[in-house]
Amino acid sequence: AGGGQGGGPGMAEIQQLRDYVAKNPNDADAVHKLADLNAQIQNWPRAQELYAHYLELKPNDPEVMTDLGLSYRGEGKLDQALTQFHQVQKVAPDHWPAYFYEVVVLALDLKRYNEAEPILTHLQKMQPSNPDVARLTEAVARQRNTA
Repeated sequence: AGGGQGGGPGMAEIQQLRDYVAKNPNDADAVHKLADLNAQIQNWPRAQELYAHYLELKPNDPEVMTDLGLSYRGEGKLDQALTQFHQVQKVAPDHWPAYFYEVVVLALDLKRYNEAEPILTHLQKMQPSNPDVARLTEAVARQRNTA
């Protein structure tokens, strides 16, 4: 058999899963996996559709809600992405990736540094020893200084 080259999903794998999900639309795990595969190949509209369907089956999953926000960002729907990250924060206030990606969108995508600053501070308190948070803090400072 063998899939495509590289670490990405093979089209055969996606097709097989797509056929399975078409016949078993309420298999939440399969829907989630297919959504992730679509996100990996940057098929954002399909990923959004599948993440939204997963959340109908299993509401308020902060991980999947965050992934839905990231798929909005991937398609350039930044306001929708921010709205989605805010929903995650309401449902799961301790889910730090929702704050992380809110800072990414506000500071790095939209250059709204003053809005991003308090969220970044909150994130640093939540995740004081997280290297990704440290890198994000540096990236925001770097970009802000060149603005």
